[in-house]
Amino acid sequence: MEGILWPVRPLIGIPQCFDDRGRWRAGCETDYLDAAYARAVIAAGGAPVYVPIQACVEAISARLDGLLLPGGDDFLPTRAGFESVSFEPVPAVKLDFDTRLLAAVTARELPVLAVCYGMQLLAVCAGGTLHYDISTELPAAANHQLRDPEGRHPVSLAPESRLAQILGTAAEPVNSRHHQSVATPGTGLRVAARAEDGIIEAIEGADGPFRVGVQWHPETLGGAHRDRLFGVFVAACRGD
Repeated sequence: MEGILWPVRPLIGIPQCFDDRGRWRAGCETDYLDAAYARAVIAAGGAPVYVPIQACVEAISARLDGLLLPGGDDFLPTRAGFESVSFEPVPAVKLDFDTRLLAAVTARELPVLAVCYGMQLLAVCAGGTLHYDISTELPAAANHQLRDPEGRHPVSLAPESRLAQILGTAAEPVNSRHHQSVATPGTGLRVAARAEDGIIEAIEGADGPFRVGVQWHPETLGGAHRDRLFGVFVAACRGD
């Protein structure tokens, strides 16, 4: 309506997951994503934009105010010792696109929130390393593939971290759906949270723009946890 000033909603790019093996529909390549990511962005005051695989990431990043990297498939090991592990590899074309999009967004110093696979990609692109299968590499670690909605485990947040400022140092237990994890966070990133067994559960930029990666899925936790994390992220995308 004329005369009404609508609040500005920053555009948050969300690259979709990609199936090139007919898992969703035989003979088809399929983009897909849990709608909970977009709903969390909307609830926090942002405007989600799904971003399919394409060539020109610079043109996309120029129109975005922030990037949400969602969960996804597995990174394939770059070393031996995982012959007995069954992987669901992220398609090469998808990994290439996500890597280029993250680089373009990082060059513009846009805020980034990375979830599960997204957090692992954030670390890898910064020169970090992964545990390709927790139970194989760290047999003393706890089970990190817990059944929803009851499956939860506590996390310990680094007191000086940005994440602790957002969630409080006594954060509620989180969900857990992963068998891979970050081993070292990479240049310019620091550990922001760990599980009781020492597994890295969150990383963040040591300085500069908002860059936070979490191994859990805040978009489906709901409540204050989701609202605080997505609220601060969207506010950073808005320039607050």
